[in-house]
Amino acid sequence: MKKTLPKRIPKYLHRFFWDVDVKKLNPQKYPYFVINRLLEKGNIEAVRFVLKNFPKQKIIETFKKIRDFNKKTAHFWSLFLKIPQREIKCLEPSYLKMRMMHWPY
Repeated sequence: MKKTLPKRIPKYLHRFFWDVDVKKLNPQKYPYFVINRLLEKGNIEAVRFVLKNFPKQKIIETFKKIRDFNKKTAHFWSLFLKIPQREIKCLEPSYLKMRMMHWPY
């Protein structure tokens, strides 16, 4: 069964979008941003929302295209979604090296 992307972010998840006008944020237009934010900064309800409302392939694509995940999050989801770590954007050696130059912690 094909999932239809949500048109709005539910009110209980608004707190994870403190830096944008969440009422104008359309998950259909910006699915990678929404998935990234909720899996990176969210709680269990946010994860449930993502898994219920976004196709698994769209979630996998997010990890393959977006660098804005921390290493722990990326490693967890690579195991959970069975994504080879070499395919996850934020785990690419060149990106990790650059990140360490800017933030050596």
